[in-house]
Amino acid sequence: MIYVENKDLVIPGQVLADDEYYSGRGTFKENGKVCSSLIGLVSLRNKKIRVIPLKSKYVPKKGDVVIGKINDVRFSMWDVDINSPYSGILPAFEVFGREKKELNKVYDVGDVLFLRVVDVDEIKKAKLGLKGRGMGKFKGGIIVDIAPTKVPRLIGKKGSMINMIKDKTNCKIVVGQNGLVWVKGDEDMEQLTKNIIHLIEAEAHTSGLTNKIKNKLYLAIDGELPPEEEVEEQEEEFVLEKPKLQNFKEELEQEEREAEENKEKEDKPNIAEVIEELKKKNKSKDNSLSLSDNSNNSFILNNK
Repeated sequence: MIYVENKDLVIPGQVLADDEYYSGRGTFKENGKVCSSLIGLVSLRNKKIRVIPLKSKYVPKKGDVVIGKINDVRFSMWDVDINSPYSGILPAFEVFGREKKELNKVYDVGDVLFLRVVDVDEIKKAKLGLKGRGMGKFKGGIIVDIAPTKVPRLIGKKGSMINMIKDKTNCKIVVGQNGLVWVKGDEDMEQLTKNIIHLIEAEAHTSGLTNKIKNKLYLAIDGELPPEEEVEEQEEEFVLEKPKLQNFKEELEQEEREAEENKEKEDKPNIAEVIEELKKKNKSKDNSLSLSDNSNNSFILNNK
C-alpha cells in the first residue's frame, strides 16, 4: 500500500509506502515501511519510490558534464569552482599533455569552462578534463544558477523544454549537471531566458509546465499565444552521454572564422579595382608618350 501520490511534498521520517514498494534515492526502509529521508517531492515509477530534494548541493560523479569557473592558477593545475562542496581540479596535462606552457595564458582566473568530471576521490576532489565534443572556454554570454535537482525539468523529455527555449529565443544554451547554465544571445533574449529558467526551477513540481512556459515565451516575443496544442509531459532522468545540446563550441568557432574572413576581405584591396587603376595609369602614360612622339615628329617634318 502507498500513502502518498506522485509529486507530494514530504518531510524526513514520513511513511511513504509499505514493504511491497522498493526504496529509492532519498528514502530508507524501517520496520517494513519505506520512509522519506529528506524534505522533497515524491517520484513514483512502477514499484520504486524516491524523494527528490527541494534543495541540494551538487555531488560530482565520473562522466558528468559541468560548468566551472577558474578560481586560482597554480604551478601545474587550475582550481575550478563547480558549484559543489567538492573542489574542482583541472590538471595541466589534461589540457596540453606534456607540453609546458604558462597556465594563465591558456585559462586565467574568472574564465568559465565547460568540462567533464574525469574522477572523484575520497577527499572530495573532482578531477576535471576537456576531452569531449564541445568542451572548452565560454566566450561572452551569462551564467544562470539553478538547483541541480531541477536540471532534468529544465532539459525536459528528450530535450523538449530546453530545445523549445533555444528555438524561440535564438539563444545558445549549455546546461551543466551541476546546476549552472550558460546562455548567449541578444541581451534582451538572454534576460528573458534567465527569467524563464528561474520560473522552471520554481515550478518544476507543477503539471502543465511545458505549455505554461511555451505561452510565456510566445507572449514575450510575439505578443500573442501560440496555436493551441497539447504537449505531452514526462519527467525523465538526466542522462547526457551524447550531449546534442552542447555543441556550442563549434558554432562559436565558426562565428570567429567568419569574422576573421570578413576582416581579411575588408583589409585586402579589391583586385579588380587595383587592375583598373593600373590600366588608367598606363593609359595616361601611353597618351603622354604618344603626344611627346607626335610633337617630335612634327618638329622634324617642319625642319625638313
